[in-house]
Amino acid sequence: MSPIAYILFILLAAMPDKARKALYVRIKEGDHQAFKSFYDQHYDGLCRYLTSKNIRQEDAEDLIQKAFIYIWENREKINPDQSLQSYLFRIAYTRMINHVKKNSKFNDEIPENEPSRFHSPEEELEFSELNNRLEQAVEEMPEKRKAVFTSCFIKERTYKETATILDVSIKTVENHMALALRDVRKAVQLFRTEKNQPG
Repeated sequence: MSPIAYILFILLAAMPDKARKALYVRIKEGDHQAFKSFYDQHYDGLCRYLTSKNIRQEDAEDLIQKAFIYIWENREKINPDQSLQSYLFRIAYTRMINHVKKNSKFNDEIPENEPSRFHSPEEELEFSELNNRLEQAVEEMPEKRKAVFTSCFIKERTYKETATILDVSIKTVENHMALALRDVRKAVQLFRTEKNQPG
């Protein structure tokens, strides 16, 4: 996963509060109005994100529509205790990468460390600083927590797969992931606070 997806996922990976959980449950149960609410909340943000990566507007809209359709068609698999917002952005990001690969003139593989396409040197510097802060937060995690986070997020294994590999219970994996996400959210909040301080 590239640094862009890494940061994007972490920024959106807050555990759902009660209101979001209730919305996710309604979507899982097939509530069209709940799904429309979720769609309206996130469509514009996704569109801005994809077009900021030089994806044409019409292509971005098509990719986003397909991401939402995928979630709706697989709604029975939704876990209300996990961020559906994060999942949506990850699907859209993956589809964007596949789209770029497919439409590349020579179909070259996109390098893992694909540079971000921000609009200014200041934003690019901020991205780099935030990425370093998040990497530091991961490195400072206790050994078991870091192993779980690396397995579930970096290597994109399921909780069940991670539990088997690390010889722990799925509940233990869930607990470690909750703590890991708390750690990275704290790092992001601290970074934002420092950036907003005058001088």
